[in-house]
Amino acid sequence: MNVQYINPFIEASKTVLKEVAGIDITLGKIYVKTSPYTSSNVVIIVGITGTIKGQAVFSIDKATACKIASVMMMGSPVNELDEMAKSALSELGNMIMGNTATVFYGKGLKIDITPPTLLTGDNLQFSLNKLTTVSIPLNLSVGGIMEIDISFIENTQN
Repeated sequence: MNVQYINPFIEASKTVLKEVAGIDITLGKIYVKTSPYTSSNVVIIVGITGTIKGQAVFSIDKATACKIASVMMMGSPVNELDEMAKSALSELGNMIMGNTATVFYGKGLKIDITPPTLLTGDNLQFSLNKLTTVSIPLNLSVGGIMEIDISFIENTQN
């Protein structure tokens, strides 16, 4: 998988998490996941079209999701993921992907994104036929890990 397609996700995540939530990240070891794979119990899914097509899945455990939502909501305690907390997390995914699209555009590549979908539950499993999934673990300064699972192919029609 071409690194030029992975780096924009890392760059955008680092920028948005710092600017929006004051969260610093350190990059974990990037690896390829085999399908099907199980995810954490909070995921944000954003579709991708354009130069590449596929999806980005932001995966975090509930405790980390609550920490992130709390920081985004000016420190208000978040013990459960109510609709306001879910909205904040969805918007975070949307902002990261919007910034990713801007980074791609700066490199002469065009992508569009779909509105985010947030799912919660135990043992969430993803099966992606014919797509390689690259997992980017981000260690968060608030504690916990956010994994960004990128599954896409180059769009030869574009």
